[in-house]
Amino acid sequence: MSGIVHLVGAGPGDAGLLTLRGAECLRNAEVVVYDYLANPELLRFCEPGTEIVYAGKSASQHELEQGEINRLLVEKGKAGKRVVRLKGGDPFIFGRGAEEAEALVAAGVPFEIVPGISSAIAAPAYAGIPVTHREATSALTILTGHEDPTKPESALNWDALGKLDSTKVILMGVGNVGKIADALRRNVPAETPVAMIRCGTTGRQQTVTGTLADIAARAEKAGVRPPAVIVIGKVVGLREKLNWFETKPLFGRRIVVTRTREQASGLSHQLCDMGADVLEIPTIRIEPTKKPAILREAIGGIGEYDWLVFTSPNAVVHFFGAFFEGYKDIREIGGVKIAAVGPGTAARLEELHLQVDLLPEEFVAESVVKAFAKLDVENLKFLLPRADIARDALPEGLEALGAIVDKIECYRTVPETGDVTGNVARLLAEGADAITFTSSSTVESFCGLTDLAALRGKFPSLKLASIGPITSATLKRLGFQSDIEASQRDIPGLVAAVSGAMGRERPAA
Repeated sequence: MSGIVHLVGAGPGDAGLLTLRGAECLRNAEVVVYDYLANPELLRFCEPGTEIVYAGKSASQHELEQGEINRLLVEKGKAGKRVVRLKGGDPFIFGRGAEEAEALVAAGVPFEIVPGISSAIAAPAYAGIPVTHREATSALTILTGHEDPTKPESALNWDALGKLDSTKVILMGVGNVGKIADALRRNVPAETPVAMIRCGTTGRQQTVTGTLADIAARAEKAGVRPPAVIVIGKVVGLREKLNWFETKPLFGRRIVVTRTREQASGLSHQLCDMGADVLEIPTIRIEPTKKPAILREAIGGIGEYDWLVFTSPNAVVHFFGAFFEGYKDIREIGGVKIAAVGPGTAARLEELHLQVDLLPEEFVAESVVKAFAKLDVENLKFLLPRADIARDALPEGLEALGAIVDKIECYRTVPETGDVTGNVARLLAEGADAITFTSSSTVESFCGLTDLAALRGKFPSLKLASIGPITSATLKRLGFQSDIEASQRDIPGLVAAVSGAMGRERPAA
C-alpha cells in the first residue's frame, strides 16, 4: 500500500483559520506529527485511533530533532500510512517544510503541500495592522530575526533592507529586537512605528507598540516572550483605528471550560468569539449505559408510551443511537409525543426531523413539571431516557400529577481521568479569570480533580460561573458561592452572563 505525507500549515494559532483542505487531511490521517506552534485543538478533526506524535521544536526545547522528524515521516510514509505533518503557520515560511519535502523526495515517498495562513500576515491583522496600505506602502518584506544582525557574515543585508520602502515583518526576532532596531536605524528614521505581537490571533494576544528608538525597552518592560511577530513601518499607525480583536468584550480574560471533550467546543467557540483565552479542562466524560438490555426493552415497547421526555442532548444521542440499532426508520417511533428541556436538547431532536411538542420556558426539570401540570397527564405513560446520576425532581413531579413514569438509564456520566488528572495543576499554574460549570457533575468532578479552595486562595479574583440554580446549589453544598449565574439556563445564557459580569472592566495591560 502506498502512503503519503501531507505537509499541512496549521495557521497562526486561531483554530478557525485552518484551511478546509487541512481539515480534510486531518480527518483522513492515520498519523499526525504536530509542532509546538500548531494549536492542539486542531487534533479534534482526527478520527479516534489516529496516532498522534508531538514533535515540539520550540525555541529553547526540541522534543524531536529535525533529522528525527524527517526519518519519522519517511518511515510512516513507507509503511503505507496517510501522514499529516502539522506545522504552525505555513510549511514553507521559515517552517523547514522544504527540508522535510526534500527528505521525502529522496526516499521516494509521495507528499502534498497544504499552505497555511502565516502569522506574518495574520498576527498583524488581528492587531489591527494591515501589512500593506495604498497610502503607506505597497511592498511587504518578510524575514527571520533569528540571526544576530551584528554578525559579520550575516545572510541578511540590513543596510539594503533599511533602504527598501516596505513594511517589514520579522519572525523569530524577540531575542534580537534591540539589535535589529539598531541595524535598521542606520537607514530608517528612529521614529518609525514598530509593533510586537505575541501569541497573535489567540486570546493570549499581547501587542506592544513603540518606535525603532524605544521598542526594545518597551518590549522588555512588558515582558514580551516568543512566539511574537515584529512589524515595522507606517502601517503600524493604523492600529489605533483598526484594532478590532483586542476590543472584544472578553479579550484578555482566561476562561476555564469544564465540559466533556465532545461538548466543550460549543461553549469554547462562543467564548473565543468574544475574545476570551479558553482553557479546556474536561472534568467528566459520557459513556454508554451498563444496562443496554433494559434500554433496548424500553425502545421495543415505545408504542406503549404517550410521552418521551429528554432532559439533555446526551440523552437524545444515546437513546437514538440504541434506537437505530433496532430500527432503520425514524417512523418506527410511532405517535409518541416528545418533550425537551432546553433549546440544545430540542435542536438535537430537530436534527432527526422530530417535532418537539413541549419546551418549557425555563430549562430545568421543575419547569417541565409546571408545563405538564397545565395538561391532563393522569394515567399517561412517560418514558424518561436519562443519565445514571439524574435528579428525581422530574419523575417525582410527574408521578405527583398522576402520570406513570419509567426512568431508563441510557448513558453514564463519569469523572474524567487519565491525562486530565495529572495536568490540572499545571494547566492552572497561571490561574484564570473564571471557571464555568454547566452541570452539577462538572462541579463535583472538578473539585475531585483539584483543591478549588486552595486555587481561589491563590487567585482571589477567580470567579465561578454557573449555568443555573441547580449547579449553583451544588457549588454551595461543596462550600463555594457562584459569582456568576446564567438567567437563561443554557450555553448562550452562560456566555452572556460571563460577558456581562466580566466584560465591563478590561484587564490591566
